[in-house]
Amino acid sequence: MKIGARLAIGFALTIVIMLIMSFSGLTSIYHTSSLTDRIVNDRYVKVTLTNDMRSYSNRGAQSLRNAMLAHDNGSSRSFLESMTEAERVGAEAANKLEKILVRPEAKKLFAEQRADYAVYAEKRDQATKLHLDGNRDGAIQYLFKEVIPAQTAYFQRLDAILKYQSQLMAEDGQAAAAAAHDATIMMISMLVLATLLSAVGGYLITRSVTVPINEAVDLAETVARGDLSTHISVNRKDETGRLLSALKEMVDALTRTVGAVRNSSDTITTASAEIAAGNLDLSSRTEQQASSLEETASSMEELTSTVKQNADNARQANQLVVSAAEFAQRGGQVVGEVVSTMGSIKESSSKIVDIIGVIDGIAFQTNILALNAAVEAARAGEQGRGFAVVASEVRNLAQRSASAAKEIKALIDDSVQKVDAGGRLVDDAGATMQQIVNSVQQVADIMNEITMASQEQSQGIEQVNVAITEMDTTTQQNAALVEQAAAAAGSMQEQAVRLSEAVAVFRLSESRTIVPVQRAMDRPLIRPAAKPVSLPGRSARPAAAAKPAPAREAAAQPARAANAAKPAKAPASTANDGWEEF
Repeated sequence: MKIGARLAIGFALTIVIMLIMSFSGLTSIYHTSSLTDRIVNDRYVKVTLTNDMRSYSNRGAQSLRNAMLAHDNGSSRSFLESMTEAERVGAEAANKLEKILVRPEAKKLFAEQRADYAVYAEKRDQATKLHLDGNRDGAIQYLFKEVIPAQTAYFQRLDAILKYQSQLMAEDGQAAAAAAHDATIMMISMLVLATLLSAVGGYLITRSVTVPINEAVDLAETVARGDLSTHISVNRKDETGRLLSALKEMVDALTRTVGAVRNSSDTITTASAEIAAGNLDLSSRTEQQASSLEETASSMEELTSTVKQNADNARQANQLVVSAAEFAQRGGQVVGEVVSTMGSIKESSSKIVDIIGVIDGIAFQTNILALNAAVEAARAGEQGRGFAVVASEVRNLAQRSASAAKEIKALIDDSVQKVDAGGRLVDDAGATMQQIVNSVQQVADIMNEITMASQEQSQGIEQVNVAITEMDTTTQQNAALVEQAAAAAGSMQEQAVRLSEAVAVFRLSESRTIVPVQRAMDRPLIRPAAKPVSLPGRSARPAAAAKPAPAREAAAQPARAANAAKPAKAPASTANDGWEEF
């Protein structure tokens, strides 16, 4: 039964008891009021009228006696008038009493009183007549012998009526008192009964409401303490049952939510730890990449200086070749001076051999530097692809320079042999000189090509240097961003741990307990990156290039500290495994 129906029944029962009590009280009040009204408006009036009849009759008798005993006629007539007035008032009271008499016994007594009064009135009138006739003694004698006995009999009838009416009034008074007493007893009994019924009904209704509400309160307090393992059984169909059912659904939903949040928080903790570890690993690798780029930039500076020197030497060789061509042309004109100048040509040829040796050495060093540049480009990966192309072009130019130097060396060797045989071939000097002029012209063309190639090589290396500088700047910015991402991941991990601790307050039932995911922070995830391979010829790079930028150095400190605390892992294979041979 619902609470509203129970309360309605309880209040309805209380109202019914109140109505019964009110009806009983009104009935008793009405009965008592009727008795009181009858006493006041009937019994008391009759007693009063009977007393008036007796009083005025007694006053009339006294006036008659006084009139007879009076010594003068005036006084006697005054007493007789008083008697007549008293008898008239007494007669009016008698008429009123006769009209309100209802009981037969009362009417019988009143009729007997009328008869006695008639005898008394006749004898009274006779005594009055005797007195008025002047027979005073006879009137007094008649008064005592006839009137007073008749008056006594009449008064006895009035006393009987008065006694009867007084008895009826007393009976009504007793009945009213009994009715009031009965009403009081009944009201007290009804009040006690109503109190007991109200108390029992109120206790039962209150208990039927408070017990399940207390259960709901206890359940809510248990849930507030974080215990979601309480089993809730709903066996009611009233409002409290609906409340318990709603609480059960709330606990079930809260259990599912807490379980999902706990699982998600553990997953977030694991993911954030892995992200933090990956960011720290990436930060370390980015820092190493920046260091490698700095070394590459230093090497490119050295290569740029070497290439510029090579270009200067090529320009000087070109000038020497031009001078040699002029000398060869002049030699054609002064063939006669060939023998005398043969020694000078031999010396010049020796110098050219030395210069060609220098050019050959430069080409060899350029080849070595191109090899190192290719290795660094391979190590840079996707970002060094363009640099690898430039290094390949530099290598080709170096090979071409070496080939040209070898050709020039062969020609110079041939010239030396011809100088040695110049004495024997003076006759053929003209033809040979023409060949020398042609050869020198070819040498001039080749040296011009070497000069142009050296200039192009210098420009390309400068472009590579600019690209490496930009890559270094970008790498430093990436390192700073990675450090920020690592800090954000660490903060997210702390928040996830706090969320897990907050959710751990709730205690679920055994069937709903969620196994927490192993935290990633308990497993080593970060592996140190492979150290960059040191390249030959970098020991002489500027000391300033070996220092990282202050911003990146400050941002890299947390990552280095974190990497220092993590176990090492086998170094990963580098990306230059396919560059074992140049």
